[in-house]
Amino acid sequence: MPGPTHLTPSDLGQKSYWDSAYTTERHNFDANASDEGTIWFSDAGAEERMLAFLEQLSDEGTLQKEAADEGDGEAARFLDLGTGNGHLLFALREDEWCGAMVGVDYSAQSVRLAEAIRDTKGEGYGDIALHEWNILSQSPGTWVGGGFDVVLDKGTFDAICLSQDTDAQGRRVCEGYRERVEPLVRPGGRFLITSCNWTEEELREWFEGGRFSFAGKVKYPSFTFGGKTGSSVVTLCFQKTR
Repeated sequence: MPGPTHLTPSDLGQKSYWDSAYTTERHNFDANASDEGTIWFSDAGAEERMLAFLEQLSDEGTLQKEAADEGDGEAARFLDLGTGNGHLLFALREDEWCGAMVGVDYSAQSVRLAEAIRDTKGEGYGDIALHEWNILSQSPGTWVGGGFDVVLDKGTFDAICLSQDTDAQGRRVCEGYRERVEPLVRPGGRFLITSCNWTEEELREWFEGGRFSFAGKVKYPSFTFGGKTGSSVVTLCFQKTR
């Protein structure tokens, strides 16, 4: 898949950058438990808008927040790719999503930070599983189960697109991301991705095709520049064919 033009590589595409950043954030949290670190795209309210979008799917009966009576349907399972400090998963629990939740990140320091924050949250959060895992180079562990109802990406693809690393086929690693994400999503499940580096049209170029089809988007305030209308952050939903 050719995809849009590649981004220029930067330090934000390197694991060493994130290891250093999360080491600092973990030390900050150890010194002050109210300092949970950076919430990406908070200036655009991305997390709140993602949660509202998922709430709408729940209201429509598309996703279940908790297990139905008499075993008629399980609560939605969530996977957060590049979980960072785990804040998005914790926010889902606060919104009373009761299903299994897994956060993965290729930075061990990220996982340690998220675990430390989780362990201060008390009852209801302890079952959120956090794992060090590199989606680009490793097979998933037993935590994948039969796949997830919702797979989340809030800035992770952005960071991967800033990596100059190539895969075994000689492609920039971002080119193989969709094919690594697809098996993690259950048939009929959803992939919800938020980006500040790509437009709606470009994200659709990256992810439509294969078993993903466009299934909606989150609304953000828009601006017009040079005769074109857009927003600084884009969140799209793709659904996996059954």
